[in-house]
Amino acid sequence: MSTNPSSLTKKIDGAKDLQAVVRSMKALAASSISQYERSVLALKDYDRTVELGLGACFRALTLETIATSPVGQIPLAGAVVFGSDQGLVGQFNDLIADYAVDQIKAEGRPFRVWAIGERVQGRLADAGLKPAGLFNVPGSVAGITALVGQILIETEPVLGQGQMGELHLYYNRTTIGAAYEPTAQRLLPLDDRWRQSLEALPWPTKAPAEVLGNRINTLKAFVRGYLFISLFRACAESLASENASRLAAMERADHNIDELLATLGTSYHRLRQGGIDEELFDVVSGFEALG
Repeated sequence: MSTNPSSLTKKIDGAKDLQAVVRSMKALAASSISQYERSVLALKDYDRTVELGLGACFRALTLETIATSPVGQIPLAGAVVFGSDQGLVGQFNDLIADYAVDQIKAEGRPFRVWAIGERVQGRLADAGLKPAGLFNVPGSVAGITALVGQILIETEPVLGQGQMGELHLYYNRTTIGAAYEPTAQRLLPLDDRWRQSLEALPWPTKAPAEVLGNRINTLKAFVRGYLFISLFRACAESLASENASRLAAMERADHNIDELLATLGTSYHRLRQGGIDEELFDVVSGFEALG
């Protein structure tokens, strides 16, 4: 099909419209990153309170009283993999899916996997790790709490019945320079090193805390708070990383559109100049013929 100024004008207008959409998505992704990062920072005080409560409970209980599940005695483990529901995120889902599959297969034992996001679910299934459940990715900070509640409801019966002794998290977290990297965290069982580090936490006041009532029930309540904080933080960091990946993808798209517009503009001006030259040539030829 021949190229003419009209068709080039339509292509330029279409590229400009697409660039406007891309830049809007860039702005949205940048603002989303900050809100998820602020939500992680807002957890610090709550996290500190739960850690102090756990330390007080551990000091009040003997090691034999604490119900722990030593690594290796229970063959089944659980994993929650955080991904995305939407595209335009570059290698975000591929990176965390490959990392989780490698880590899980290296364990050499059965895992029950839950996927957060349809995109990562498909990649896990393609790698031979079919998820047992799927959760939708929240669209804002307000939706993270509901998601964490759904995860706890889904996993608590399996943990409570002793069918699963470990719970691992796999998610992307942001790093310096708006980049991100895959990371893993084991939530359960509660190992001795973690317990001892909490026992060593100094109490903020002169009078040490005392655990009243049923100490086991109090410990379980603080453990649920610990699980909630860990899942909330993992989800928020994953969402911040998702938007960082989307921002990078949109920046590349914006740069490519700029190059396309420059190419189309050059072609348009060259075509227009060629048309003007032809018109001038026709005028000169006509004048000479009349002379």
